[in-house]
Amino acid sequence: MINLRHVEIFYAIMRTGSITEAARILNVTQPAVSITLKQLETRLKMTLFDRTGGRLQPTPEAKALLPDVTEIFGRIADLERLSQDLAGAARGVLSIAASGPLCDGFVAKAVATFVAERPGIRVSLRALATPAVLDRVINREVDLGIAYEPVSSSAVRVDEVMRTAIGCIMPTKHPLARRRKVRLRDLTPYPIITYLPQALLRPHIDRALSGSDVPLNIVVETGTSATGLMLALHGAGIALMETALFLAYPPLGLAMVPLEPRLEITSQLLRPRHAAPSRVVEAFVAHLRTTIASQLHK
Repeated sequence: MINLRHVEIFYAIMRTGSITEAARILNVTQPAVSITLKQLETRLKMTLFDRTGGRLQPTPEAKALLPDVTEIFGRIADLERLSQDLAGAARGVLSIAASGPLCDGFVAKAVATFVAERPGIRVSLRALATPAVLDRVINREVDLGIAYEPVSSSAVRVDEVMRTAIGCIMPTKHPLARRRKVRLRDLTPYPIITYLPQALLRPHIDRALSGSDVPLNIVVETGTSATGLMLALHGAGIALMETALFLAYPPLGLAMVPLEPRLEITSQLLRPRHAAPSRVVEAFVAHLRTTIASQLHK
């Protein structure tokens, strides 16, 4: 049987026209090239080169073999480029699940800039409720999850990625829009938009309300931050909501004023605990952290 070394020697001789030059580019001795060529001709049971005038002249059989051999080395070169891309996280597939506001905000922004820099990457991104994000990570249906706390499972590795807070989002011309901070009592004259009672982030709102005797005029309850922002933009009231989506893409016409006291919300990265992370996953996590830090520290 012929092997890749035989083919490599043949290809080098065809390219250079001599055993001496083939030995030089392969960094081996001339006798080694001669011996390997003789082995190849023996195993193929045909002469590949005629020795005339101190030069090797390829036989018709050698010329017939060359296109297939060239294709082999072209595929090897492609494999080498692919391996370099994979090592540098420039190629590959990445699947992500994220809680809605995070998915629509910082995660979408990070994915967009990540694939723009790495055209060889293909990403699957889906917005899910936090329990569903956790479920997908545990079952290894996704490489990475990004979700709000609390997340507790021995099957996943949990790392903090960001801390945001509940804020007051309102039209830029609203009387409270220029304040540095807003307290609950400042909100009493105005209609309030917030999360539905069953929404994941509603307990953060309820904790603030339970610690205060200030009644709020909640006029609209919704399941998503995106809907809350649109309601505020169209004048339904002040959106009392988590601020990750707003901070990722500050909508024109809206302002965000922090709520005092601060109601902090932690966002977490979820990865299968016993799965070795790929270079693509590690590269995206680093890129996501950079994207978040650059936006939050503006």
